[in-house]
Amino acid sequence: MKKINIITVQDIDISITTENNDDYICLTDMVKGKEGEDHIRNWMRNRNTIEFLGTWEMLHNSTFKGVEFDTFLHEAGANRFNMTPRKWIEATNATGLISKAGRNGGTYAHKDIAFEFGSWLSPVFKLYLITEYQRLKETEANPMLGDWNVKRVLSKVNYTIHTDAVRDFVIPKRVKYTRHGKHQRIGCIGKS
Repeated sequence: MKKINIITVQDIDISITTENNDDYICLTDMVKGKEGEDHIRNWMRNRNTIEFLGTWEMLHNSTFKGVEFDTFLHEAGANRFNMTPRKWIEATNATGLISKAGRNGGTYAHKDIAFEFGSWLSPVFKLYLITEYQRLKETEANPMLGDWNVKRVLSKVNYTIHTDAVRDFVIPKRVKYTRHGKHQRIGCIGKS
């Protein structure tokens, strides 16, 4: 995993990382502060979720193990069925989910999958998640909109205003005297 960005959705800080030029959103962060700790596992027990994950993998992952997926799809929804991100990844060679331990750890999902998980949590949450994600992407695409660049541009403008004011009002003008005693302004010292 590479760079980590943070977006805030309904007062929850959610990490986004980049892996193989794709964004992965932290599902673990999305469920922080929610009652119960098994939201991801409960979501993955659902037959519709397994079908969605398998279809996503078939579309985006040439090394996906379809036979194992079929077994999970057949068992999904039963009371005895239990699924974890790590089990899914190891059994099917999935790339849409990443399970990471340690610092910045948790379960990360490709943005397509994370938005689907957001829908399962709450349609309103999903809409806020998409809105904040799009804002992040717009900021990345237009770096001139960033706070640092605004300050940099203002500094450049202020520098120009100050140097022009010093040139025009502080540095004395050179004066050229003609034969008739009249003088003429030539310009600033240092300029010809």
